[in-house]
This record gives sequence, C-alpha cells and structure tokens, in this order.
Amino acid sequence: MQKYIWNHPNWPEFIFDASQLANLLGQVRLKQGQLIQKLSSITGDDLIKSRALILEQETLKTALIEGEKYDPLSVRSSIHARLNLPIAGLPSSSKQIDGLIDVILDAVAHPNIQLKKQKLYTWHATLFPTGYSRLFKIRAGKWRSDQNGPMQVVSGSIGHEKIHYQAPPAITLDPEMTKFLTWWNRDSKDLDGVLRAGIAHFYFVTIHPFDDGNGRLARVLTDLALAQDDHAPHRYYSLSNAITSHKKDYYDILEASQKGDLDLTPWLVWFLKTFLDALESSDLLLKDIFAKTTFWHKHRHFPLNSRQQKTINKILDAGSGSSAINLTTRRYMSINHTISRSTAIREIQELINYKILIKNKSRGRSVSYHLVW
Repeated sequence: MQKYIWNHPNWPEFIFDASQLANLLGQVRLKQGQLIQKLSSITGDDLIKSRALILEQETLKTALIEGEKYDPLSVRSSIHARLNLPIAGLPSSSKQIDGLIDVILDAVAHPNIQLKKQKLYTWHATLFPTGYSRLFKIRAGKWRSDQNGPMQVVSGSIGHEKIHYQAPPAITLDPEMTKFLTWWNRDSKDLDGVLRAGIAHFYFVTIHPFDDGNGRLARVLTDLALAQDDHAPHRYYSLSNAITSHKKDYYDILEASQKGDLDLTPWLVWFLKTFLDALESSDLLLKDIFAKTTFWHKHRHFPLNSRQQKTINKILDAGSGSSAINLTTRRYMSINHTISRSTAIREIQELINYKILIKNKSRGRSVSYHLVW
C-alpha cells in the first residue's frame, strides 16, 4: 500500500532547508516592495479598478484550475456590483460565481481575525450554494464523510484509473483540522509570512477536508496568509493566474510532496517561483493603470480644464494597446457633449502645445491625434 506524508510518524512537523530558499525569498520580497510602492501612488477610482482587475483574474483562474470555465463578463458583473463599479450592459452572474467572489473578498477583508472551523464551513457552503458539485450531492459546509469510499485524487478512464493521492480517513478530520487551526492561529506565527502561506496551502490541500472545493479554499487560505503578512486587505496579484500557467507542474509537485517525507523544500521552491511569476504578471496586468498615474504626475502642472481632463482620462482608460483611442474633433465633442466645434479645436490645440497630444501622420479627410504616453 502506498504511504503518504500523513502516514509519517512525525506528521505534520514539516521541515525545510532555509538556505535553498533564501535567494528566491529575497527576490519575492524585492518584487513585493516594488509593486506595493507603485500601488501606493494609485488613488480613487483607479485603485478600485486595479482591485477589480486582479479579483477578476483570481476568480476566473482559481475556477479554471478545477476545470470550471466561467464567463468573464458574468464574473466582471459580480465584481463590479460588489465594488460599486458600473454594471450597465453586463450580464447577470450565477450563485456559484457570486459565492466564490464573496469568499475571496471575505478572506482578506479582516485578515487578523482568528480562523475557526465555522468560518471554513461557511466558506465551503458559500462555494456550493445548491449543495451540489456539478451533478453530485455533497456535504456543503461539513467535513467529508468518506461514505462512498476514501477521498482519492484519480485520473484516467474507468478501469484504467491512476490514484495520484489518497487523503487521510474522514474519521481523523476533526483532530487533523484542530491541529491545522492551532498551527495556523498560534504555532506558525514565527515563520516567514510567505513561507507560512506556502506551507498552509500544502497542509490544507493534503488534509483535503471537504468533498470538493479543497483547492479553491487552499488558494483562499494562501491569500489570507499573505494578507496577514503584508497587512493589506486587498490583493494586488493573482496567485491562481500563475498556477494556471504551470498547472501540470502544480499537480506534479503536490503529488511528489504528498508521497514524500516531511521535507517541504521542493514544494516551497516551486511555490516561491510561482509567487514571483504572480507578482510579475500583476505588474503587467496593471501597467496601464500605473502608466495613467505616472502620466498625471508628469503633467500635473498644466492648467487643464475639466473637459480636457475627462477626454485624457477616457484615452488613458482605453489603454495603450490595440484598444487605444485616436482622438478627433468630433470624438472630443462627443465626449464633452454640448461644446462647439471651435471650442473643441482650441482645447485640442492647447493639448498639442503642452505636448500631451500629437497629430497622426495619416492623410485622410479626418485629422486625428494620439496621446503621448
């Protein structure tokens, strides 16, 4: 019979080689600091938009890791409703989408509260509001029972199944989760916060206390641990986005570690590399918001009126890529409604004089301008 990590006599007294992690951990801390410094300059609606972008990625990708593909517009609708952003034109969302977003938001809203069994029950029930996972009835908001056999992670067709992992028996879940919660609330406090998050992820998903949703809750707990580490109630990266890019490696390192001894060094190396990817991806995802903040700081001394500011923000919000707006006199009038053509021409010329706009080289009948980013 295959022996798993939870069969080890010293389970769950995890160990790791700090010397093998030091360089990666230093890179993570440096990137965290750089990203937080950029975010500190963002305020108002742009800060809320950055939260919405990250939350959208996290919601879509944490579901996708489990084989569930959500409609991005429905996810955006649910997020916008919760962050008081415009929802006009967006479709309604489902209970499953709403539930996942509510759990993600709740987990980091009050990071310093003590984690208790009832909170995990509540999150699990919120993830499965109908009490079903796809077509199967599950014990929503309760530990699994193993009524239909042991909890196993299996792949392959019927008759050719491969067992990748078997979780601890359901009869042991109360003492196992009591130990987990004691570790979380007390015994792990002296660990580096990022390493604690990585260990928490592995520890929880290895116990596998629920019928379904263990991976999603493990990633939620990882976010909570990281929020406790950086004392921020909002996430500025999507770890699930990075895991999705290395999904096969994720399951391979989990399986290898769950069949190994108590040394989590290989798992933590993988976790730190993936977390670094998440931070770098966030930098890219938020680049237009960062560029907008930099733009206004650079041009803060110009005496722009409200119409000019509104127009520029419209262009900045469209981004610098394929969706970038080429401004025409007619579009300037449309954005600002009741102004005359002569006023629009004069105000555009002022923006050209300030070197904020530049005339495009096309020779068409309609003259257009683009923003100097």
